Amino acid sequence: MSPTQDSRPAGATTASADAPTGDPAASTGGPPPLEVRGLIKRYGELTAVAGVDITVNPGDVYGYLGPNGAGKTTSLRMMLGLIRPTEGTVRVFGRDPLDTVRALEGVAGFVEAPTFYPYLNARRNLEMLAAYDGHGASERIDQALDTVELSSRARDRVGGYSHGMRQRLGIAAALLRAPRLLLLDEPATGLDPAGMRDMRLLIRRLAEQGMTVVLSSHLLAEVEDLCNRVAIVRSGRIVYEGEIAALKRGAATAYRLQTTEDERALAVAGAQPGITDAHRDEHGRIVLTVADEAAVAALSRALVEAGALIHALAPQTVTLEDLFFSFTEGDDHQPSSGLANGAVGTGGASEAGEALAAPVPVAR
Repeated sequence: MSPTQDSRPAGATTASADAPTGDPAASTGGPPPLEVRGLIKRYGELTAVAGVDITVNPGDVYGYLGPNGAGKTTSLRMMLGLIRPTEGTVRVFGRDPLDTVRALEGVAGFVEAPTFYPYLNARRNLEMLAAYDGHGASERIDQALDTVELSSRARDRVGGYSHGMRQRLGIAAALLRAPRLLLLDEPATGLDPAGMRDMRLLIRRLAEQGMTVVLSSHLLAEVEDLCNRVAIVRSGRIVYEGEIAALKRGAATAYRLQTTEDERALAVAGAQPGITDAHRDEHGRIVLTVADEAAVAALSRALVEAGALIHALAPQTVTLEDLFFSFTEGDDHQPSSGLANGAVGTGGASEAGEALAAPVPVAR
């Protein structure tokens, strides 16, 4: 396709050519940036997305977390109006992107990987995108390049960029519209450790400026480090949505126990009220699941009375990785027990391949 036919690189932004809304830190009154209810996408007999309900609040850095093939990219495509859902609704700042392209005012980002003309330099690629968007977008090119730390490489051909640099250029393209809502699909996938660090710092800076960010990922450390709220998706369904901190608080608390008489200690712990599980892990260490701190105090006293003197009784930090695998592994029909309140059952939909969707069309 020649530039005279349509010179916008596919996937560089997902926004329309209407005027941007400007200040990302604008008033948070009114409808939420993103609200999804009952979202379903079927391809014949295969269900790619099996009922997604999420709400993204102003100022969130919202992680959309799931294993590869869980339906994350298909969901994002529907949220941006790039493909039509089989059932359900999407509202972006209260408007349906399928009804009007104006629903994407103040919205930008990329699905899968941003694509640019490799034989043009970064600035020229952005100039072409800015010419399509208009409304002052060209005046934001320098600021966008500076934000993603590509100013010194702006005259270099994009074909010579590393993968991480192209990902950052994709964010620069999105920033031309001064978005209030930024949607990024797996922005750190394929990056080396330095590139992942740079991407995290960039997203954190944007969030600090008041931008709402939706970040799909299967990288647990990335989500835990960046996001305040998360939705965990499994086989096209949401199995948890809420604050990461609340998810961790709601998880059962585990302790590691070491005593002078471990066999006796294991028997005592198993009979103690408030100790819901006592077992040895793969390294032979005693691991306990306790109801509360009072149960820990009572156990300590019982162990001493039984002659099992305590060498160590230490809480184990619950990570997002622990909780993620509890939700996404095992029985397809329900999340694992011992997790935060608020999780919902997962149904029996087949795991959907995200590659089913067609390449990202250019939103007009």
